[in-house]
Amino acid sequence: MTIPRYTRPQMAAIWSPETRFRIWFEIEAHAADAMAELGMIPKDAAKAIWTKGKAAKFDAARIEEIEREVKHDVVAFLTHLAEIVGPEARFVHQGMTSSDVLDTCFNVQLVRAADLLIADIEALNAALERRARQYKLTPTIGRSHGIHAEPTTFGLKLAFAFAEFTRAKQRLESARKEVATSAISGAVGTFAHVDPRVEAYVAEKMGLAVEPISTQIIPRDRHAMYFATLAVVAASCERLATEIRHLQRSEVLEAEEFFSEGQKGSSAMPHKRNPVLSENVVGLARMVRAYVVPALENVTLWHERDISHSSVERMIGPDATVTLDFALSRLAGIIDKLIVYPENMQKNLDRLGGLVHSQRVLLALTQKGVHREDAYRLVQRNAMKAWAGEGDFLALLKADKDVRKHLSESELADKFDLKFHFAHVDTIFRRVFGRA
Repeated sequence: MTIPRYTRPQMAAIWSPETRFRIWFEIEAHAADAMAELGMIPKDAAKAIWTKGKAAKFDAARIEEIEREVKHDVVAFLTHLAEIVGPEARFVHQGMTSSDVLDTCFNVQLVRAADLLIADIEALNAALERRARQYKLTPTIGRSHGIHAEPTTFGLKLAFAFAEFTRAKQRLESARKEVATSAISGAVGTFAHVDPRVEAYVAEKMGLAVEPISTQIIPRDRHAMYFATLAVVAASCERLATEIRHLQRSEVLEAEEFFSEGQKGSSAMPHKRNPVLSENVVGLARMVRAYVVPALENVTLWHERDISHSSVERMIGPDATVTLDFALSRLAGIIDKLIVYPENMQKNLDRLGGLVHSQRVLLALTQKGVHREDAYRLVQRNAMKAWAGEGDFLALLKADKDVRKHLSESELADKFDLKFHFAHVDTIFRRVFGRA
């Protein structure tokens, strides 16, 4: 069940009993309209179903009361609908089966949830682009294996995230399309008691496509793909949140979450400013990923159908979408208010005394005719001295007679120019954002 602490109202509304029953009614009423046009039921009956049902407020408590007796949720709903509509209700659900209603409704809900998640990503990417441009040329150290590698810019870090979430949006759009199908095909999906034109009409009215072939249920590989996509998006959320957590570590402190006046980071230590929002996003991402396995297991059902998937989907449908919606919104807020410390970035860049320029020196030596293995050895022996705190890297290189045979002091100094690394930032920005 969704937890209010991590639930936003708009997404929660999609999964409310009231919304579910309203969608069920719309499916039944549209089907009645189609059947009336085909002469399967009286047109007056279809009109009465729409008129009385549309004005009604479905009583969830009453439906639950009926279900306790009949032990069937759709039958309970239809019984309650009959109480509202009256005698014409006998023409509701003609030739249909419960899965026609349940599966079509579930897919409507998943499509609506996807629309909100896509909007969430757009909001996150708006924040990422704004901050990426703000720090486009702000130097910072790039790290591989957690160790200082070569210089990059903080803007490029954020541009990388923007590109990742652009892909996430595309994946969600694809997952939305894949799950946006409707089945009104009757028992075991043969249309024996309901005309395929009814299905086509309902699908169009509900904003869905016709499921090409169903076996009383919509095939669950579609849903497995949907929830797998949510998991990939959640993993991207975790990657960015983890980067922020690392950057906020006391030994790094290149960026940190906004800390509001009156906020407290610890019940015991008044000095603490912890990355609690990013940590929260990481935890939420774990939960979204956890729903993939049951979604995959739902693909395998007995023969034309069973309901082993049903209990799973009642949980993972709301939980996965609500959780990811909250995580994406929280992450957008983190990026929007992220506190950035360029001076600490520069301090960390300088921490290893110029070692981050080692590759430029290596390549310069090879350009002077030195074999790569020999050049690597010359650079590394000086780098290891600097690493051990035995001197400044550039000074050590200048004092190394074997290096100086090939590179002058000015040539060596030139290889320590930070701006060299940023010559193609505009190119990358154009690739990511469409303009520099």
